[in-house]
Amino acid sequence: MEELIKSKKKKYVRYAEGAELFSMGLHSFQTLAKDAGAVRKVKGCVLVNLEKVEQFVESFGEEEF
Repeated sequence: MEELIKSKKKKYVRYAEGAELFSMGLHSFQTLAKDAGAVRKVKGCVLVNLEKVEQFVESFGEEEF
């Protein structure tokens, strides 16, 4: 799955795939995707645009610890 995403062959994923890809819980990924405005519903199937999620995450930049 990660190979498909890295090669840009898979632009949209379902919540479960995205949560696995980002190493987070399902509910956390759902919230992240919604906040990023990356959720699309197609005939009852929810798809998440990975490009938008990645841009949203990157927009926070690196925080100092």
